[in-house]
Amino acid sequence: MAQELTSRGRPAVRVSLDQFERGKAERYERGDLSPEGFYRDSFDLERFRAHVLSVAGPPDVVLVVDGVFLQRPELADLWDATVWVEADIETAAARGAERNRVWFDSLDETHERYRIRYMPAQRRYIEEQQPGERATFVVRNTDLTEPELVTRPRPR
Repeated sequence: MAQELTSRGRPAVRVSLDQFERGKAERYERGDLSPEGFYRDSFDLERFRAHVLSVAGPPDVVLVVDGVFLQRPELADLWDATVWVEADIETAAARGAERNRVWFDSLDETHERYRIRYMPAQRRYIEEQQPGERATFVVRNTDLTEPELVTRPRPR
């Protein structure tokens, strides 16, 4: 998205939450399969927040940020607009496990990690924060061949 904006003459900066992952000891302090640990401990949100607030550029610069859990209360005031990609969680987990299997000993171990750690954390986030309901834009990606963009009026 940042590349597309830039190609159209709009200054844009991309930031990924993945750049603010905590060290392994902190990420897994609650256990390497803990959904609570994934949700609460994976990212250094204070450092991420400080970085987002420090991004400089022309007045019309667009900051494009990607990552999980970006509508958590600690970050919500940072965004002028948000995009929620609505997808089937089981399908997304299977695709994620396939993509990330290089980090684990086997595809079965990767699937187990998604089933026990990542998916429950994502379900908790969705239940607590309702990102799809709060998002400015929703991309329904339940049919990968026909994603659908849905806009919503921004709550005041």
